[in-house]
Amino acid sequence: MFPTVPDQHKNGKPLVPNGLGVLYVLFAIVCLFLIYFFEIESFASVSGISAPLTLAVCILFGGFMGLLDDWMDLKWRYKAFMPLIAALPLVYFAIGMNVRTSIVLPFIGSVDFGIWYFYLIIPLIVMIVTNTVNMLGGFNGLESICPAIVLLGLMSISALTSSYYLLMVGPIIFWLILAALNLKGKIFVGNSGSFAIGMTIASFAIIADVKLSLLISIIPYIFNSSLILLTVFFTHKKALIAFKNNKLESNHKRSLVTTITYHRPLTERKIVAIVSIIVTIFTLLAIAYSFLSILV
Repeated sequence: MFPTVPDQHKNGKPLVPNGLGVLYVLFAIVCLFLIYFFEIESFASVSGISAPLTLAVCILFGGFMGLLDDWMDLKWRYKAFMPLIAALPLVYFAIGMNVRTSIVLPFIGSVDFGIWYFYLIIPLIVMIVTNTVNMLGGFNGLESICPAIVLLGLMSISALTSSYYLLMVGPIIFWLILAALNLKGKIFVGNSGSFAIGMTIASFAIIADVKLSLLISIIPYIFNSSLILLTVFFTHKKALIAFKNNKLESNHKRSLVTTITYHRPLTERKIVAIVSIIVTIFTLLAIAYSFLSILV
């Protein structure tokens, strides 16, 4: 049913079903539509604006964008700016719901962006988060487990102040099932999955108003993408990793993964574990900061 692709980091390069992230898109949309139709919680529909439908539209576009990339192998200049289209329903939601336009930054305090929050900050959040999440992958479990950690952290933070976390209960359970299969090398979520979950994280953070927590949680993603883009820009070289004797090793530092494996042969499972721990640490920092902010 699904196209198969070779698992590049396994002996014999066995064929694995790819693109199963589209199942997450379908399941998430059904869950969110059910919340809307059955008017679960007060956020179902306020002044004609619906949080579940807004989130569903964004996830659907993320999945569609990923499918385009799988089919057409989109160039990065298109992938970088396409998520801006999905920012439109979020801008409409934020304006209609009178979402807070300020962001509390550590050591700086509250910065109010005013109208620029709607037309500049929201599109930037969507564009940056969606693309950085998509750029950290390529290993069994890496592109599914790490986003799940971030999303679970944001849901926990949201639960401290609102009920928006309920929007993601069904979708995150289904995504974790896909993540378990992905970790075992049974499936790949593909670009449809990585773009959809990246769009989910960005959209949920904006709707639930956990923007600073999002920024802290995705620091490893930002580091990885910055390293890749700066290397390509200045040296025109890509991050590469060698597979030998069931281990992976790199001779350069052009991404988060190649930095971890720099002259240090590691198995695929260890690489995924290390990156997941790094993401977990920053997500826990985001949770701790949010909790302390509430107490203060």
